[in-house]
Amino acid sequence: MRRLPSLALTVFSLLAAGSNHAQTTDWHTQAAANYKNFCAGCHGDQLQKFNKSDWMYGKDDSNIIKSIRDGREDIGMPAFRATFNDAELKALAQYVKAGIPTDKSILKPADTQGGITESAVQKFFVDTVVTGLDVPWGLEFLPNGDLLIADRSAKLYRFSNQQLYEISGLPDIMVKGQGGLLDLELHPDYEKNGWLYLSYSGFGENSKREGATHIMRAKIEGNRLTNQEVIFKASPNSDSGVHWGCKLEFDKNGYLFFGVGERGALHDNPQTLTNYLGKIHRIHDDGAIPKDNPFVNTSGAMPTIYSYGHRNPQGTCMHPETGLIWETEHGPRGGDELNIIRPGKNYGWPIISYGINYDGTVLTELTAKEGMEQPVTYWVPSIAPCGMTFVKGDRYKKWKNNILIGSLRFSYLERVVLDGSKVTHQEKLLEGIGRVRNVEMSPDGFIYVGVEKPAGAIVKLVPVD
Repeated sequence: MRRLPSLALTVFSLLAAGSNHAQTTDWHTQAAANYKNFCAGCHGDQLQKFNKSDWMYGKDDSNIIKSIRDGREDIGMPAFRATFNDAELKALAQYVKAGIPTDKSILKPADTQGGITESAVQKFFVDTVVTGLDVPWGLEFLPNGDLLIADRSAKLYRFSNQQLYEISGLPDIMVKGQGGLLDLELHPDYEKNGWLYLSYSGFGENSKREGATHIMRAKIEGNRLTNQEVIFKASPNSDSGVHWGCKLEFDKNGYLFFGVGERGALHDNPQTLTNYLGKIHRIHDDGAIPKDNPFVNTSGAMPTIYSYGHRNPQGTCMHPETGLIWETEHGPRGGDELNIIRPGKNYGWPIISYGINYDGTVLTELTAKEGMEQPVTYWVPSIAPCGMTFVKGDRYKKWKNNILIGSLRFSYLERVVLDGSKVTHQEKLLEGIGRVRNVEMSPDGFIYVGVEKPAGAIVKLVPVD
């Protein structure tokens, strides 16, 4: 778990030298940061949920310190003895006690979160952060901590200071079947240029019945999108409502990667280079074509193609240490895949597959073929993988560099442990939570999970010990 800067010297100086204004400000700022990161999820940003706390009427801080250090099993509060040292505990207790309102009748019960979950190597509890959504397809954090939510219903939200605001100015979006507003991604240099990238199912130029996967970049001014630029369209258009792709990911060199599904066309699209469907693509941040893309000089090939032979890519993310792009995609009935994406490679769909047709008939006799890539791992039966991220930072030390993958079909979050490019362990987390649509790391190192059913919501995994 990541430790915030130690309060030990600050508190010692404060107690030794008296209430010097600069010292008091420093103490309060750091204690407030600890409270926000570790306590506010249950007790409220404004300390408004403390009505069952007997220590509120005590003469000293000992009861508060004990509650934070040892936890309160009766109300589902975890222990933080491994998180804070003695000075930090004392500082946090003073901050909490000072912030409790004089009129205690306005306080509400703390969220108990249904208890602590003990995974194989990490304890955590689940904090529900946002409710009232439909299908939270895309999640992205702004540098200030605000959460952007792309709801497939063609709604874009900003969650800020516990309030949900709708952002206007979206393009014309084709909400059909699996299509709608899809993923979000910030430019790596967002704080300087302000570019936000959106993927969505857009209408064809001359038809309201056909559409294609689009990628736009835009800027946010207040709660409105401005400066919209469409930088990619995945022709040909189709009247199908399925297999649009399209998760977005910038790599360490500033290239934008994304997958486009084959739109339900079984044999033609993934194995030809003459259209955009069933492929992983790579472009520059303005939509320009990288000169070293693998098929840029191949006659008739779409120059954005980076790899091909894909069915419906629904997860794209970069390994934080190696810089490699990893991808999950839906198979048919069985045969969902986890892949490392390499330039120019053919991933085999529909020539090879570990799945069968939905009606139970054999799709292909082949699971491998020379010249076609094998997945790192695959799932039979299908878990319907959607959304993935690598665990970064130090809050979840025993999960670091693990992959988290959402399961739509079985309603859980899958943790995948790697040794290089090999999967060594898999674990189911949050079983029964609902169809997991996305998972994202926040700037302050927490895991957020988007769930679409039984009710659209965003939850946060708060690590314990």
